[in-house]
Order: sequence, then C-alpha cells, then structure tokens
Amino acid sequence: RQPLSPCVAGERLCSTEEATAGSGTYTRHGFIFSSLAGCLERKNEDNELPVVSVVRDSESQLLPNVGAVVTCKVCSINSRFAKVHILYVGSTPLKSTFRGTIRREDIRATERDKVEVYKSFRPSDIVLAKVISLGDAQSNYLLSTAENELGVVVARSEAGVQMVPISWCEMQCPRTHTKEFRKVARVQPQFLQT
Repeated sequence: RQPLSPCVAGERLCSTEEATAGSGTYTRHGFIFSSLAGCLERKNEDNELPVVSVVRDSESQLLPNVGAVVTCKVCSINSRFAKVHILYVGSTPLKSTFRGTIRREDIRATERDKVEVYKSFRPSDIVLAKVISLGDAQSNYLLSTAENELGVVVARSEAGVQMVPISWCEMQCPRTHTKEFRKVARVQPQFLQT
C-alpha cells in the first residue's frame, strides 16, 4: 500500500492499462478518473493490476482541530452557552457528529459582558465557528464566533422561512418582516455550502 496522495473530483489518475478502477473512481476513454475529492489509494492484489480507489478524507476520520473553521447546528441554549453539533470541518462533512459549546464570552469580540446567548443563537441555527480548544471530559469542543466572518449563516424565522441578514446583529423574515436578533456571520464566499 502506497502513501495516500490527495486528489480532486474529476482528476485523471492513470490509464486502465496500469490499474483497475476501484471505489470512488470511474473510467472514461481508457483512463481512470476520481469521482470525488479525497485521497488516492493503490492496492496491489496478487500479480494482477493494482486497484485504484479514492477514499474521502473523512473516512480517515477527520477531526476538528484547534483553529479549524467548522459548520455546526445549534441544539440548545441557556444563559451561559449554546450547545451545538459540529457537522462540517471546512467544507468536509463529518461522518459522526461532534458536540461543541459556544460560551457566552466567546460569542463576540467586543462588549463581551453585554452578550446574551438568546440574542445570538436559537436552536436549529446553522453557525460558522472556530475551534478554540479540544474540550473536556464530555468531549465537547469549545468554539468561538468572535470574528466578523463567524456566526449564524442560516436561521429560520418562527414562520419557518429562511431569514435574511440585515445587520451584524439582526436577521429578518422575508415573509412576516419580523426582525430577530442573531450574531450574524459576514460570510466569505469560500465557506458557502451550495
């Protein structure tokens, strides 16, 4: 087994004379291509052509590390913190969800003592956050949204409609025009999930 090398979806890996297409690949015009982004793996079966497959990075169990930007979903809130489930590290979906906590003092960079959790997040909000520590015995990651680019990216109003950000601290329902407080992320295009 050779060391894994990263590849992108649609990348030409080798010719069908050199290897057999395995999982995560497809053949076209005598070549093997990657059908997903991940790591190239070559396995030699006894004396036959090696089998080329592409494994998702997450299959080698991607873990959120300190400094990583993660996408998470708010599960519950109280006056001191928001509990979240981490769904993505960067743009890579996680196979298993990890629990995280955004403490009140890590929500905003300024006026930290005036922050109110319920004015920043609501359950089921989708939030961009940064991992600041790997957590404690309950395996909770500590997360921060204290940067302009971090915070709520998707929120639904009480009418069930996706809200539109109108400032860094408010979102509005396009149907009822009701405004709700949120710690809104100024989303950079590379973090947008399509």
